[in-house]
Amino acid sequence: MKDEQERPVEGRVRWRRFAAVCVPGFAVTGVLAVALAEGALAASFAVSGQQFKVSADRLTGDGFVQYGSVDVNARDQLLPVAVTGIKKARMESLCQSVVTTLPVLGDISLKLSAGTGDKPVEATDLFVDATQLSGDASFKNIEIGRDASTLDKGPDGAQGMQDAFSQQADTLEISDLKQTAWATNAGTFKLADLSMKITKGKRECF
Repeated sequence: MKDEQERPVEGRVRWRRFAAVCVPGFAVTGVLAVALAEGALAASFAVSGQQFKVSADRLTGDGFVQYGSVDVNARDQLLPVAVTGIKKARMESLCQSVVTTLPVLGDISLKLSAGTGDKPVEATDLFVDATQLSGDASFKNIEIGRDASTLDKGPDGAQGMQDAFSQQADTLEISDLKQTAWATNAGTFKLADLSMKITKGKRECF
């Protein structure tokens, strides 16, 4: 590279290109900082560094909302999530698993099951901060594309940032539910037929 007098120049920064690359990143950081300041983040606690898997034969719920948000871990890293909020939820054949890799021992799996008998798992004011969700879903009176700050069908406080995309419905039903999440919290969580096992190796719900 040479200057106007044809002299070689080293280490010059192309400021327009630098700005084009960095400004969007700064903008995102700024938006997330505002979200932090306004309390618009998802989980009310620092999440672990491990995601966990949850599956259920059937989930039904009253008062459903879903919107984008951000979790924060103990290292102050920001983790984008899709928050699902349900006022009252029921789950049949619930499974939850997490795999930890330890020195010498290798993979260790913690697996929990509940709601496998006549009584389903029941939860109120349920929030799930997920990164992946699949299943066969149906909704009643669904609103798609609603401003996340105006949600009013889910649990108290289940709202996202202003101008952000969201959806809500009176009821939902999901069969063959599979999801990966950073966090779950609920007002009440009743686990009928609870069973928890720790085993060596990778033993996940799906």
